[in-house]
Parts: sequence; structure tokens; C-alpha cells
Amino acid sequence: MRVYIFLCLICWARSENKRPCLEFSHLSVKDSFKDLFIPKTETFLIMYTRSNLNCAEPLFEQNYSLNVNFNVSKKTVWLIHGYRPTGSPPAWLQNFLRVLLKQDNMNIIVVDWNRGATTFIYDRAVKNTRKVAESLSESIQSLLKHGASLDNFHFIGVSLGAHISGFVGKKFQGQLGRITGLDPAGPKFSGKPSSGRLDYTDAKFVDVIHSDTDGIDFIKCDHQRAVYLFMATLETNCNFISFPCNSYKDYKTGSCVDCDNFKTKSCPRLGYQAELWKDVLKEKTAGRFQTSVFLDTTGANPFCTYYFVLSITSLDETMKDGYITFKLFNQIGVVEKARLYKKNKSFYKLQEAKILAQFFNDVVNISSIHLAYFQSSHQRCSTCEYIIQCLMLKSLTYPERPPLCMYNFVLKESKEVFLNPSACITKKI
Repeated sequence: MRVYIFLCLICWARSENKRPCLEFSHLSVKDSFKDLFIPKTETFLIMYTRSNLNCAEPLFEQNYSLNVNFNVSKKTVWLIHGYRPTGSPPAWLQNFLRVLLKQDNMNIIVVDWNRGATTFIYDRAVKNTRKVAESLSESIQSLLKHGASLDNFHFIGVSLGAHISGFVGKKFQGQLGRITGLDPAGPKFSGKPSSGRLDYTDAKFVDVIHSDTDGIDFIKCDHQRAVYLFMATLETNCNFISFPCNSYKDYKTGSCVDCDNFKTKSCPRLGYQAELWKDVLKEKTAGRFQTSVFLDTTGANPFCTYYFVLSITSLDETMKDGYITFKLFNQIGVVEKARLYKKNKSFYKLQEAKILAQFFNDVVNISSIHLAYFQSSHQRCSTCEYIIQCLMLKSLTYPERPPLCMYNFVLKESKEVFLNPSACITKKI
């Protein structure tokens, strides 16, 4: 009998210590109506770690002490949502938490400013971003007193949340470790001076994904896809390779395919791993804060496409103005047609011409390349032959794969040739 009572007392004590899980504010369109007459802004900091993935806890206790599960020595990701006129929680939130904590053992702080973002008056939500940033700055000061480091803070802001991240960064003189802006809001921010929006000086590393337009500025998907694209970089094995370029127009013409400048790392990758390119990008953009890089994606999750570069060195002076088409075959005979970024290409004697190609399916174990050359001019020559000194095909999406080469072969105009490439011959110095 005593044992039974003792066990019941233990169970009762444990249930008393078990506090309810925090939840993101569930608001509705009714709250947007209320905001028309009684505007209100509140900010809640909801903390997740691997220890409490399924049960959110407050970052600070009621006595203002720091939650014991928060580890000041670990990386801390701050997730900040944007404008939410319907008041519902972000559909992407739970999956984002899951993939981040699967990636790294970190602290995650969800910044719930739903009561401030739920309004029919967009301009009011814009003004509230400053209030939220001020509140976050006070919380960060408290974390710093507990031994946390600005360098370990990574802010990920969506829409208006991207600018909140920027305003916080300004309050700490750009000493935050990283800010990632996912589709930063344009209205009321575009064209503003750097003090009035997210800027590349707001953290030690700032990367921005614009998915609706032509730091690192990753550009070109479709509107509101940036959040899911960022998550896809964590959920899939795809390397979302991107190409530094002055403009999207230059990128589309295949003018920016030289990933060799990045040595073993190849061109920068979009997403969580982008900061691995921070140092090399700083070297290449000395004196400038911003680098724009471009990529194309598919229209649906997981958004991945696969880039190859085809390099051709011609021995023929007459092969100047034309274009190449090619297809890849794997060992079981499956064919993949390339989307080429520029059809017309100038081929000069002993000069390497590079052609950027995109595939919607990965091609591994390549057995053959089917290649054809066409003159762009009206004076075509059905009997003309062109000597190719070297052809090299290299995966840019997976740079660790060895390139394939073909040497000293002849192209006949408008006729497809079937090539069986092999491992490239290393040049001896």
C-alpha cells in the first residue's frame, strides 16, 4: 500500500512539472478586422532544440532566466515569418524546424510576431517590423549576458521577416554571423536606402534568395518559392549550383560558366551550405559587398536540375559562327536532351568554347554523346568537315565526378556523330 502511494506521488509530481507546449499564435481574418480598430503588436520567442523538437518551450522563463535547454555555445537559428493577413501559422514552419534540426544540433528560435503581422493594412505591418526588431535586440542583449555569441546567430527571415533581420543586424553594427533573406518584401522597401531595408552590410554574411525576379543574391525561381527551395537544399541530395554573373541576361546566354575559378568547390551552392563559399567570394569581390548568382529550377519540389558544361577546342578556322546540339546516353540506353543556354557560339582556332547545358534528370554512367554542329549562316556546306582537337564534358552539379573527354575527331555539318568518351588525359607540365 505504501509503495502504491509513493508511486502515485511521483507520478503526480512529474505531471506538475510537465508544462504545456508553446504554440505559434493561431489567429484568423477576424483578428485582421480587430486590428483595424485596436492595433496591437506582440512578440513571442519560441525555442526548439533536439531535446524538445515536438514540444516548444519559451526562450526565457517567467523569472527572466534563460531556458536550461538553450546552449549558448551552439549555433542559433532565428526563424522570422512575414506578413500574414489571414493570421494562420506559416504552412512551412514545422517542416523547416525538422530539416534544420536534422542538419545540425542547434538552438532554433521561432519569432512569433503574428499579432502585428495579421492586419489588412500592409503599411501597418511594415511599421511593426521596427518594433519587432527593437524587441529582438533586447532579447539578444540578454542572451549575450548569458554568454551567447553574435557570430553564432543565423537569422532566416521570410518576406517582412527578412527586413526585420536586417534591422536587428544594424543594431549590432553588422556583427551577426549570418542573415538569409527569403523573398524579402518589395513594397515599401524597394528603392529605399540601406538604412531602411535588409542590406548586405547587416551581417558578416548575407545571402538572399529572390524567387520572383530576373551579399550572395541567388536569383530566379518563381514567387514565394524561396522558403521551399531553401528547405529542398537540406532535404535532397541535389547540389543547387549557381553561377556568379553580372546579369540574368548574361547568365541566359551562357556567359558565366567558369566554375574553375572556385577551385575544388566549384560554383556556389544555394541554401544552407552557401556560407562555405563566404571566404572565396570575398576574395573575388574585393571592395564590393554584393555578388549576384543565378540558377534555374524545375517548377515543383524538389526543384532540382542538373548542369553540365561542354568544352570544345576546334582546329578549324572556318568553324566560327554556328551552334552545337547534343544528347547524353547512359549505359542502359536512356537518352537525355540538353537545354542549352546559348545556341549560337563562336568557335576560334585552338580556343576553348564552353556551352552551359541543363538537364531535368541527372545523367550518370554516361556511355555516349550524340553531337551535331550547324552553321548559323545561310551558306551551309553539306560536305564541310571540322576537326575537333578536344571535347570535354563535366558535371557542374557534382564536380567530384571525373570529366569525360574525346580527342581528335571530325564533325560534319548538320550530321549527328556518336561519341564514346572516356576519362580525360591529364596534361603533363
